[in-house]
Amino acid sequence: MSDPAARDAAEEASALSHPAVAPDASAAYGDHPDQVVDFYAPRDGRTSAPLVVALHGGVWRAPYDRQHVSPFADFLARRGFAVANVEYRRGSDIPRQGGTAPVAGRWPETFDDIATALDAIPELAAAHLPSADPRRIVLTGHSAGGHLALWAAARHVLPAGSAWRLPAPPALRGVVALAPIAHFGRAVELDVCGGGVTEFLGGKGHLADRMPFADPSVLVPTGIATTVVQGRGDIVVPHAVAEAYVTAAAEAGEMVGFTLLEDVGHFPLIDPAADACAVVAEEIAQLAW
Repeated sequence: MSDPAARDAAEEASALSHPAVAPDASAAYGDHPDQVVDFYAPRDGRTSAPLVVALHGGVWRAPYDRQHVSPFADFLARRGFAVANVEYRRGSDIPRQGGTAPVAGRWPETFDDIATALDAIPELAAAHLPSADPRRIVLTGHSAGGHLALWAAARHVLPAGSAWRLPAPPALRGVVALAPIAHFGRAVELDVCGGGVTEFLGGKGHLADRMPFADPSVLVPTGIATTVVQGRGDIVVPHAVAEAYVTAAAEAGEMVGFTLLEDVGHFPLIDPAADACAVVAEEIAQLAW
């Protein structure tokens, strides 16, 4: 398909065409309705399976929730993984002033939720997903969720005094970030997702003071194995954003794996019907086993 917009629309339609898959168990990590994790057991019945923690995308905006990646979670479960599909607080349903798009994210609640959820998951998995091995956790996320995955793996290098900072690296086998909004400066330059980054950080007046706490490209090196999977044909989050992150990591002395898939856009990475989704599963497996 030669028209990039038409291809993107077709890929999105395919990815979102799968019925939501009900979890095997759910658990709350807080009192808010969005503070919940859905668990999927490995479909082959294995025990002590690697645990994949999945963070969904959607520009940190409220209309996009974890349901749209539940088929992806099920796909991974059918590959022998235990899966935790995390929900978190996102933007308001109220359109931004002068526009039509919902406001992206909440500061600081979105980060509060990701930090709290990741800290709670080993204990929650032990109680609700006994087939999972919390010693083998791989973190993955798509688009805005890819940003959150990279951020969660970098909490130990957050600026001193941050409430989200960890005293030591999180216990992760690695991170597989899928078309992540990984370099905020480049994303702002390219106006990714209609100014989503600027909205997420609370407006232009907060970019300078909040980026050091939120931008994965300045939170390197992490010392945690990291791979980025990206479609070259992605027009939602162009591959230039991922490339800028990989370059920033290299300049900080850390090598980040970068798998650039030809003739692939934004959505096939989480579409169980797409070959790209199988590539994602293989990247996760390389870190998990």
